[in-house]
Formats: sequence, C-alpha cells, structure tokens
Amino acid sequence: MGLDISVLNNLVAVTSQIQQGKVIMKALSIFSLLALIALGCDSDSETRTTPSGDNTEVNERDRGEAAQTPMSQDQNQADIDITAKIRKQVMDGQMSVNAQNAKIITQDGHVTLRGPVATVDERSKLESIARAVAGESNVDSQLDIVE
Repeated sequence: MGLDISVLNNLVAVTSQIQQGKVIMKALSIFSLLALIALGCDSDSETRTTPSGDNTEVNERDRGEAAQTPMSQDQNQADIDITAKIRKQVMDGQMSVNAQNAKIITQDGHVTLRGPVATVDERSKLESIARAVAGESNVDSQLDIVE
C-alpha cells in the first residue's frame, strides 16, 4: 500500500497553496477593516451637529399616556377611511418627506395631526386637507415646523 511520491508532492503543494490563501485572506481582511476605520474617522467628526431631523424630544413627549399615537387609531371602518383619504391626498401633494410621514390619527371621526413639517405653508396645507375630509371642527393639529 505504498503512496506514489507524485501524489504526496501534489498533496503538499495543495496544502501549501491553501495555507498561502488563508494568509492572503487574513491580510485582506485586516486591510479592509483598517480602511473602513480610516474612512469612518475624519477630523470633522467632533464638530458635527445633530441634524434638525432629530426628534428625540418629540418622541419622549409622545410617550405620555394622554398623547395620541398611531396606536390610538380606532379600527372602525369610518375612521380608517378618513385616515386613508387624508393620507392619499397628502401623498399626492408636493410635500416634504416629513409632511408625508406626519401621524394622522382618527378616533370617532376626530383627526389628530402630529409630527414635523418643513414650512408654515406645508402645515396649513396638511391641516386644510384634514379639515376638508373630516370637517372643520374635527381636526386637532399638533404639527411642528422643523427647518
């Protein structure tokens, strides 16, 4: 049961190539990691400010028990339809992403609007859409203008 010398030589060569490949992969991994770290660290990182889109304070305010949130939305068909009509018109209009993401909460026909919008005009437009759908006295606007 002797092994042919050429088979052993081939086995040694393959093993050597595998080990070299592992070393190359390790080196590439380390280089990639260092490159990512270097790209993520720049000299301006400490001077950056929080973008105006940071709504942490608003989220904390919304945690109160009395605060209207999308989870407050009634599941009756009339309220769902009101919310859907308002949302469709908001999405069809030329509004900022913030306005398109405003919370529209309907309970017993009464609509609460919450969240940031870009301008006073945008807030007015969203409020008028809600009033046209739900009725003038059925809209509570809690929209915030964020520049």
